[in-house]
Amino acid sequence: MTPTSSFRTRVKICGLTRAEDIDAAVSAGADALGFVMWPGSPRVLDLERLAALSARVPAFVTRVGLFVDQDPAFVRACEAHLDVVQFHGDETPAECGRATRPWVKALRMRGDIDLEAAASDYAGAKGLLLDAYKPGVPGGTGETFDWSRIPASLTKPVILAGGLDASNVGEAIRTVRPFAVDVSGGIEQAKGIKDPDKIHAFVRQVFLAQD
Repeated sequence: MTPTSSFRTRVKICGLTRAEDIDAAVSAGADALGFVMWPGSPRVLDLERLAALSARVPAFVTRVGLFVDQDPAFVRACEAHLDVVQFHGDETPAECGRATRPWVKALRMRGDIDLEAAASDYAGAKGLLLDAYKPGVPGGTGETFDWSRIPASLTKPVILAGGLDASNVGEAIRTVRPFAVDVSGGIEQAKGIKDPDKIHAFVRQVFLAQD
């Protein structure tokens, strides 16, 4: 999990619903953009909107789709407009492995979770996204968790999520040294409506934490 001193933590801006927010995230220097395809979210997109927004993303910025225990046929249809699939529900390793794109597995930090075992179980994942646990909520809790629970020996790249914003992301990076950080609510004016100033402030703090 621990990168070398020259390693740069990547930034994923998630829950994008508007073209202008994509432009703000790209101009700020985001490495990846997240699109929520789960209908239980206030930030959900339909397939048509996903296609339109993903077409706006320039080369070398990764398009990530978020799914929660959804129909594989729907995931497959969305993959035409995505570079990476993020499974945020109770999908088994075999179910995740049906993706035609590289995939990451989101894990909620329950009290009894064994991250080393999860990394072994989800061996095909390109990374593990770690989020706060809140009963009945698959993600986007807006809450942090105890970062010291992440073992330094974890072999999978860690994407750190959960309650991050410009005020705490620097500390998060210095503490965890994650491969990437993921933010949604911490850069919003309202659910699904991003604030360009907050986006730029967040990315700036990521960069400053690595100087």
